[in-house]
Amino acid sequence: MIFETVATGGCRSYLVGCEQSCAAALIDPELTQIDRYITLATKDGLRIRYLIDTHTHADHFSATQELARQLGVPVVMHRASPAPFVNLRLQNGELLVVGRLRLQALHTPGHTQDSMCLSVEDRLFTGDTLLIGATGRTDLPSGNAEALYDSLFNGILKLDPALKVFPAHDYKGRSHSTVGAEIAENPRLQKRDRGAFVEMMHALNLSMPTHITVALRTNMSGGKTVAQMLTEAAAIVPFMSLCELKTYVEREKQELIVLDVRERDAYEAAHIPGAKLLPRGQLELRVNEELTDPTKRLLVYCELGRISTLATATLRQMGFNCAVALDGGMKAWREAGYPVTSGKEP
Repeated sequence: MIFETVATGGCRSYLVGCEQSCAAALIDPELTQIDRYITLATKDGLRIRYLIDTHTHADHFSATQELARQLGVPVVMHRASPAPFVNLRLQNGELLVVGRLRLQALHTPGHTQDSMCLSVEDRLFTGDTLLIGATGRTDLPSGNAEALYDSLFNGILKLDPALKVFPAHDYKGRSHSTVGAEIAENPRLQKRDRGAFVEMMHALNLSMPTHITVALRTNMSGGKTVAQMLTEAAAIVPFMSLCELKTYVEREKQELIVLDVRERDAYEAAHIPGAKLLPRGQLELRVNEELTDPTKRLLVYCELGRISTLATATLRQMGFNCAVALDGGMKAWREAGYPVTSGKEP
């Protein structure tokens, strides 16, 4: 077996490959590490055949959908997963064939309803069901403390104690544990009575993950994060520097239309001299009456540079092929000491 671990903060992803066939599976990939996964697979001479999420993640963004688009391979989850982009849904006990390796799915609900572990040779990939010195929490959507008790005490804790445990998270830099070590040392597993275990899980009072709302939205639906949308927009948008725009403003060159896409109150408080107001929320509805010549060069800006990047991408998709975004925003313009004006449009 060829084996690689990728750590992203407390998140853990695993590349598992068959040395003979060069086939591989990628378990719990994280969105910011896509290039690293592909580089590792190339270094090891592997071709990724399956992209697996052990459950619907609430604390980071899964890379399975984007990697599936790039690599043309299936996304694998348990059949209980709500994600519509899953291509292969496993039931308890079913196998994935990866060359000479056999990855067996073990349905382990509790942290989430769709949680599963994967067993291959001497390793058990436990997702968030069993962590090193802890367990997955049960207070997030579809979590269930009683189900987690059954998954642990009537399921994976009855497996070979020598099995190596590789969880989806570890915040102390530990690489792995074993089933036997967790039975002996994991504080939460010392509550072997069902009622005591459930009571303990209900009393944990943990803080919510930072990105829980957007992570659940994107991981459950296949939708895009704001960061993804900004990256895609920036890839099709050219930018103008603050210095170049200052030159245009000072010379009062009429061939450039400067477009402020902030709200009216922000515009009237302070804007770039000569700028025209067209709030982002009204862009599609008013663009034809406000910008009658699609061949004119447009410079689009907002407060921080993000909304203007999205707006510029929209304008270019609508046929305004000379639209560019300001590299920076009104905040950067002010901090550079460049001229501003206030009041309503002339």
